[in-house]
Amino acid sequence: MSNKNLRTVIILGIASILSILTIQFFWIQKNIQFQETNIAIQNKQDSLSQVQFGDQVAIALKKVADEIQRINQQPGDLYGNVKQLTSNYFTVELQDTLHPFLLELLLKHEFYDHNITEDFQYGIYDCFSDSIVYGDYIRFEGDSAFTNTTVKNEHDLNQQLQLKLNSDLHYFSVVFPKIENVSLEELPNDVTPWYYLFAIILFVLVFFGFSISVIFKQKKLSEIKNDFINNMTHELKTPIATIGISSETLMNLNPENAQDKLTRYASIIYKENKRLESQVERVLNVANLDKNEINLNPTVFDIHEIIEEAKENFEFNQLEENDGEIKIDLSAEESVLNADIVHITNIINNLMDNAIKYCDKTPNILISTQNNKGKIIITFKDNGKGISRENLKYIFDKFYRVPTGNLHDVKGFGLGLFYVKTIIEELNGTIQVKSILGKGSEFIVTLPINKRNNRKQ
Repeated sequence: MSNKNLRTVIILGIASILSILTIQFFWIQKNIQFQETNIAIQNKQDSLSQVQFGDQVAIALKKVADEIQRINQQPGDLYGNVKQLTSNYFTVELQDTLHPFLLELLLKHEFYDHNITEDFQYGIYDCFSDSIVYGDYIRFEGDSAFTNTTVKNEHDLNQQLQLKLNSDLHYFSVVFPKIENVSLEELPNDVTPWYYLFAIILFVLVFFGFSISVIFKQKKLSEIKNDFINNMTHELKTPIATIGISSETLMNLNPENAQDKLTRYASIIYKENKRLESQVERVLNVANLDKNEINLNPTVFDIHEIIEEAKENFEFNQLEENDGEIKIDLSAEESVLNADIVHITNIINNLMDNAIKYCDKTPNILISTQNNKGKIIITFKDNGKGISRENLKYIFDKFYRVPTGNLHDVKGFGLGLFYVKTIIEELNGTIQVKSILGKGSEFIVTLPINKRNNRKQ
């Protein structure tokens, strides 16, 4: 995907998200307004119902008080004696003697006449102490029947309570437990839908961010794949072209008169064939690494010997022409490993080869070893081109090569350091890198040693 197409996808994605959020915002706003209207209407209806209920109860209680006053033959004005303290709680000021059974009878009768069919609880209070003297819960059972839950007849009252009820002045209260005392503060919070909008925004942003990150990763993988194909094409075309030219020359030679040329061109074909075989083998090895098909054959060996042998080979094959130098400082006293000698040799050769290939001046390489906490630390330090901080974190990725523009002056597939890191980790080791652009790099390999064989030395 090109940068232009990627920008288009991001812009269209952002526009789509903003459109969805805008629609959601207006939808939620309209929904809240609709809810507020419904709540206001419901509150009015509930308020009207509560007012009507309160008026009916007040009228019934006023008639009960009037009837008690008439029975007790007590003159006086009872105006304002019925007070509604809450939507379900009423008090009646009498200041007269009051018998519970008479009160129950009158309450049931008046409530029935005024079509009040709710359970209620009454209480008789002393006018002087404001303490409750007697009370009962009356349940409406249906079919216009009210039933008591406690005392059933007058004989169940003790004499002291009867005397108190017949002599002291009292008032009574009535509460309807099943009628809820609802206030506006108890109504549902009308901003709740905004929480859903915030959740949607968060989910959409996370999904969009994840999608963009996947697109960038796929774009990077595509670029790496293309670079690998280009590098592989370049690396394979050279030996194929050389083999083709040499084969064509051999076909035109007279074997009897050109024995030296025959041998030379045959040698070129052989070397280029080996080179081609080596390139293919490296790609196949990395494919095996991806499948976790790493076959390690541990053997006991001294890594100092491998380093010294690699130094001699590189000095003879690659450093003779450019006067380069490889110095070694093998200070580690314990250098015997129990590992795969082939893979360890490949690791050392790969790091030394990179130190030479990526040097734009006379190579000056230092390889040193030391022991630390039961491990051997091998350091490869060079004076090459160095690696920038931006590229440093990617150098161990498969197929990754430090960008050099259109210049293709260093051969390779971008597989070497990926192979090195994978094998070192399989051997329970670590690899670190330090680099300064223009000054060189330093690779630090840490591997466990074989303590038993080191003690025998």
